[in-house]
Amino acid sequence: MLDIEVKKIKEDDQQYFFDVQITEENNTTEHQVILFKNDYNRLSKQKTPEEFIKKSFEFLLERESKESILKEFNILDINKYFSEYEREIQS
Repeated sequence: MLDIEVKKIKEDDQQYFFDVQITEENNTTEHQVILFKNDYNRLSKQKTPEEFIKKSFEFLLERESKESILKEFNILDINKYFSEYEREIQS
């Protein structure tokens, strides 16, 4: 079973900062993610920031292993690798 745990660690006027842990069996990866508030407002469709990050990781995990996900990134970096990200995350 795969578990995605999202914790907001801080925020400022422009962005949120998250720690994300992905656990599968006894193996865990950790990721630090930045989400700009203007991107969140544009893409979120009323999800909380934590729900939005979790959905984004679910999107990634459908396409790659947890070990392949970058350790630190801005959430919109996903678009660099998967051009369908913004369209799919809004649906």
